Amino acid sequence: MASQIVSAVGVMIVGVFACAFYYWLSDKLLNLALPVRDGDVIAASRNLNRRATVRPWLFLGPALLLLAVYLVYPVIATFILSFYDRSGVNFVGFANYRWAFFDDGFRQSIFNNILWLAVVPAACTFFGLVIAVLTDRIWWGNIAKSIVFMPMAISFVGASVIWKFIYEYRGAGQTQIGLLNAIVTFFGGDPEVWIAMPFWNNFFLMVILIWIQTGFAMVILSAALRGIPEETIEAAVIDGANGWQIFWKIMVPQIWGTIAVVWTTITILVLKVFDIVLTMTNGQWNTMVLANLMFDWMFRGGGDSGRSAVIALIIMAAVTPIMVWNIRQANREQGGH
Repeated sequence: MASQIVSAVGVMIVGVFACAFYYWLSDKLLNLALPVRDGDVIAASRNLNRRATVRPWLFLGPALLLLAVYLVYPVIATFILSFYDRSGVNFVGFANYRWAFFDDGFRQSIFNNILWLAVVPAACTFFGLVIAVLTDRIWWGNIAKSIVFMPMAISFVGASVIWKFIYEYRGAGQTQIGLLNAIVTFFGGDPEVWIAMPFWNNFFLMVILIWIQTGFAMVILSAALRGIPEETIEAAVIDGANGWQIFWKIMVPQIWGTIAVVWTTITILVLKVFDIVLTMTNGQWNTMVLANLMFDWMFRGGGDSGRSAVIALIIMAAVTPIMVWNIRQANREQGGH
């Protein structure tokens, strides 16, 4: 353990000094290559402009190279791999794409992903917005916000383990240690295996992600609400608007851009959801989503790199336009302020 800590600290120290040395050396070489000499004003001005143009690319060079190696190359390799068989050796054309189109398991995963997309971003954004508004009106609002935000510090696997105890099932007549079944039996009902109930079990899994991400939505939307000019609220009150009208007709329109960014950010997260399903059900009982299906085809049952590559590309194709829109919306919001 001690040796691992020493090794990690050593890597951080060496990495920081290596980066600093690279920036110093590259700047030095750039100054030597494009000198600014006294007496030649035109050449000096031209070299200064060239330095200003080249220096950002010189400093960003290592990052762009790593980005190309670890992001662009895998995408290209995955695309090529999608046209090969499970071993990645024999070319099969569009066979893997035809499989995805007609496979029942793939269609079930698509349906589940759409279900998650319809519920989780909307629920997180709605609850986050409501909590942000309500906590701004009470003296212990910061305490409430801290409690709501706390699940963000828990990993998806850790949160899933917590909720496993909430959904825990014991046979009829036994003491129910699961909170939900304990409540049901207290009121005279029968215990249920909640995560094994087809269709509805997807919603029980969604609750976990909503519980985690509501805090994120609340923090972002709370900051946006505080940016609303007080004059508009006061004007609405003077005109006789009630709290409901102020909320929907004054507050929400002014922070709509932030709401959209929060919504799409959670949407991207939902498209990549993996840990919760793996921990809670392992994809059983019709809870499989695309990320888990990709994992199963790649690493289980002998592995099939071709089909898993197709699923990976579909996930990327779904995430990319949302991410691009999100970045543009965020830049537009920032430019507006």
